[in-house]
Formats: sequence, C-alpha cells, structure tokens
Amino acid sequence: MWRQHRINLAAQRRGFHLITREVLSAVPELKDIQTGLLHLFIQHTSASLTINENADPDVRHDMEAYFSDAVPENAPYFLHTLEGSDDMPAHIKTSLLGPELTIPVSQGRLALGTWQGIYLCEHRNHAGSRTVIATLNGE
Repeated sequence: MWRQHRINLAAQRRGFHLITREVLSAVPELKDIQTGLLHLFIQHTSASLTINENADPDVRHDMEAYFSDAVPENAPYFLHTLEGSDDMPAHIKTSLLGPELTIPVSQGRLALGTWQGIYLCEHRNHAGSRTVIATLNGE
C-alpha cells in the first residue's frame, strides 16, 4: 500500500516544535500497516525536521539556543541578506538538520523510541505556515 498526504502546519515562532500528533492525525492509514515506512519531507528551505526528546521542553529550548549560537544572525560574511537577517542562518540550519525523515512503522505504530518525538524546526523569526508531504508505504 502507498498513501500520500499533505500536512499543513500552522505558523510557529522560531524554535523547535513537537508535531508528532499532527503527523499521526494526518496519516490515518498508519494503523493498518504491520511493517512499513513513513517518509516526511518539508517543502521549505528555512525549516527542517528532526527527531529528538519529546518529554522535557528544556530540550527544545536548548536546541534553539545551540543553533542560534552556532549560526548567528548578522554574520558579516553573509551576502544573502535581502530577505532579512534570519534568512541565511535559516538556510544553513535547514541544511544541517535536513528536510526529511524516514521512520519505521511496526504493528500500526511509528517505531519511535519511548522519549522520541517529531520536531518541526522553525528557523525564521516570522515564518508562515509550513507544508510537509507524508508518504506511507507498507503492508
């Protein structure tokens, strides 16, 4: 079986946001898959996806703090500045974290670890909504 869904995520402030529930609700056929894969792809160059700690919100704060320090706004060597001081850092952060995830599906559930959740990593200060393409395959 192959299914594909477009997931429209509401605009978020810059930071790391758990979206596991939104993904699960957008792919109802997941419950029918015994063995398979869910591929997620974000259609943007200034936001990314990752999997990390889903329980302690301090992790999301610390992830944002690290990436903001590692790739700061207003670096003097950035040439791409017409779209704002946060745009080029957003592109770099997206390249570091990546636009896609592939998650195993087992017995009708995502085979995530106990403390793992899916994150939308929003790298712009004032971003709009985001679109994720979810492709499910399995049997």
